[in-house]
Amino acid sequence: MSDISFNIKNYIEEPIINEFGFREYDARWIYPKQINLSGIKKLGYGLGQLIIEENVKKEIVIGHDYRSYSEEVKNALVSGLLSYGINVFDIGLTISPGAYFAQYDLDCKSVAMVTASHNENGWTGFKMGVNRPLTFGPDLMKRLKEICLNNLSPKKINGEYTYIEGMNAKYIEDLTKRNNIKRKLKAVVACGNGTSGIFSPEILEKIGIEVIKVHCDLDHTFPNYNPNPEDLKMLKHVSEEVIANNADIGFAFDGDGDRCGYVDNNGKEVFSDIMGVLLARNFSKKYKSSKFVIDVKSTGLFSSDKILKSNNASVQYWKTGHSYIKQKTSEISALAGFERSGHYFFNQPIGRGYDDACLSAIEVCKLLDENRESSISDMIKDLPNTFNSPTMSPECADNVKYQTIDKISEIIRDKYENKIKIADQEILSILTINGIRFTLEDGSWGLIRASSNKPNLVVVCESTSSEYVMREIFKFIDNLLKKFKEIGPYDQSI
Repeated sequence: MSDISFNIKNYIEEPIINEFGFREYDARWIYPKQINLSGIKKLGYGLGQLIIEENVKKEIVIGHDYRSYSEEVKNALVSGLLSYGINVFDIGLTISPGAYFAQYDLDCKSVAMVTASHNENGWTGFKMGVNRPLTFGPDLMKRLKEICLNNLSPKKINGEYTYIEGMNAKYIEDLTKRNNIKRKLKAVVACGNGTSGIFSPEILEKIGIEVIKVHCDLDHTFPNYNPNPEDLKMLKHVSEEVIANNADIGFAFDGDGDRCGYVDNNGKEVFSDIMGVLLARNFSKKYKSSKFVIDVKSTGLFSSDKILKSNNASVQYWKTGHSYIKQKTSEISALAGFERSGHYFFNQPIGRGYDDACLSAIEVCKLLDENRESSISDMIKDLPNTFNSPTMSPECADNVKYQTIDKISEIIRDKYENKIKIADQEILSILTINGIRFTLEDGSWGLIRASSNKPNLVVVCESTSSEYVMREIFKFIDNLLKKFKEIGPYDQSI
């Protein structure tokens, strides 16, 4: 259904659900333009029907973030679920990993977290799962969409509603009781006024970190910048605070607490895939023959690193997206999964398999604690030098972005087959599990894929040899994208 005017007859009663809000693994809409409260109640019916179809216990954990309308959105979803015979455990205001933790604490398989994460104010969304620690992938999202866009009526048997007190305190205790940092560390903690602000500073302080708070007060208007740890504006501000406070590390938390970004002790932005390499190196020494899963946006250092190879670690590239990496990490029993966007997944003995930015920050602090003579910048100097672009997102409408990627992939595949050179190098290989990632002879690469959550494409470049080559790769991609009128400007560039 297309966007509908607020002035239509029966707007309040008629369920409005824009079909493009059902994305690959999350559901996100502009509220109430693309989904209204009646539509959200119907989404609750649909989720209830899906829980029944998946033959799991008819109960679910529900939480919501701090956006001004998130509680009313949650209440509409709860109403739909209850009307479909699903028992609801409402844990109130929380972050996504707080809801995931509650699944284990309450022994409940299903979850729905009301959040649009780092999306601009005006968006709402849902992260859902029916088989902890996994969240929906494309198959379940497709089925949910099919259910919700058909006629649905409430069941005759109502579910039971229970409000759970004190779950956030349990979540914080769970993270802090088993972690204690002995090294004196000072950390800048930036939350972009998102919901993480009432969790991250307290958790890090409780494990022994001196915390410098930056924009940790909750403000759903996001007056400074969106709480997005991939956004250079956010990272730049963290960098300034690290330098001003002579801090050992800077953390940038996203709006719903499942992603973290990093700035080193010199105030230099550390992309999350590079931090992932440092963690993987450390883990591989302690847990020999470890498996790691990484997304296609991530650095090529994972596959070439000598320390990982010497410890017999194996690395598998997989589709970008928290549900994809989470599922693959679980499927192959990997120790950890890393996404360049900042989603990290730790299986036992480190975590439970879900993405938790606070746990990621704790593991970075432990890395520093275990290497007391080294700073993060020292550890990065020990890595082979690479030249990385930020993650760039040119506009492309949801209804055409996947077809556009198919066309772009065909053009690049043709250049690969015909040995056309980029930066004086032939394309050595292409990977098409998620958009197209092409790798040159020296290991430098470029990626173009469709964003799963917003009307954008995603562009990333990395060179193992020089900034010139990285910029030449970007120039090649940029010239290619300019041929498509459906592709708009970038959110940030190099």
